Amino acid sequence: MSAQGKTAAKLVAVVVTMASLSFAAVPFYDWFCRVTGYGGATLVADQAPDQILDQTIQVRFDASVDLGMPWQFTPVQRTMTVRIGENALAFYEAYNPTERTVAGTATYNVTPDAAGGYFSKIACFCFTEQVLKPGERVTMPVSFFVDPAIVTDAEGKFVKEITLSYTFYETPLTEDQAALEAAPADKLN
Repeated sequence: MSAQGKTAAKLVAVVVTMASLSFAAVPFYDWFCRVTGYGGATLVADQAPDQILDQTIQVRFDASVDLGMPWQFTPVQRTMTVRIGENALAFYEAYNPTERTVAGTATYNVTPDAAGGYFSKIACFCFTEQVLKPGERVTMPVSFFVDPAIVTDAEGKFVKEITLSYTFYETPLTEDQAALEAAPADKLN
């Protein structure tokens, strides 16, 4: 193989490697944020800790929808004061004002970033896809706690307020859901 051929082969290998790494970066970054709480990603837990402190923290709730998502989505309560370590329950409401079934998935984060590694969810509507029929309104719970370790963290100990934010994105209906959606129209023909 000529020198030009070897150089071309090396350049192709570099391009393929870089493309492969770019595709792996997104899932790796997502995993890293969920494990460490970096970037405001919250953690998932099976249960609240045994230790509940007398210290409290204010939790604010925020809701939005992606451009093109037809739902109305709001927190039922805007703020809540919880004891650190205590299992708390908050609710969000979603309404589908359209004449079609719409599926949605929620992404979430907390601010400030220093709280991400200490804010844990036990159960959440955001763990699964939500499907609302035309005109349907649902109340969706999120069970969470703030880990007592936040009070000894170098940055976390200064956090007095945490904002939990959700954004709903429309997702395609599964084939089964789409078939159910189309069924009433077929019966009219």
